[in-house]
Amino acid sequence: MKSYRKELWFEIPTRRGFVNITPQVQKCVEESGVKEGLVLVNAMHITASVFINDDESGLHHDFEVWLEKLAPEKPYNQYRHNGFEDSADAHLKRTIMGREVVVAITNGQLDFGPWEQIFYGEFDGKRRKRVLVKVIGE
Repeated sequence: MKSYRKELWFEIPTRRGFVNITPQVQKCVEESGVKEGLVLVNAMHITASVFINDDESGLHHDFEVWLEKLAPEKPYNQYRHNGFEDSADAHLKRTIMGREVVVAITNGQLDFGPWEQIFYGEFDGKRRKRVLVKVIGE
């Protein structure tokens, strides 16, 4: 069995944002040489997320509006966590959107359903953060 590990780094210039990272993950699969296996894609920061969904700007806007209703950024004093930082809402948003995804690899390609893509979600941006890509298989 082969094993491959790579870190992808992101620095989103705004507090929140979504980035389609499917091409970077597919490149990792190709670099790994794995033809049949699994890839784990994992946000390594507690205020960031990795998830699978459609790459459609209206949907991304809807995510932003929905998440802000569930865990509004302001007022900062509504959260007990906020004090030194103002990131409580980002922690909650990450919990809702998820930490990682696992995707099957078939014939050296990410094996998706229709419209599925992998996204990095940032909820407390303006600093460098990483995503772990771990490929295992034959």
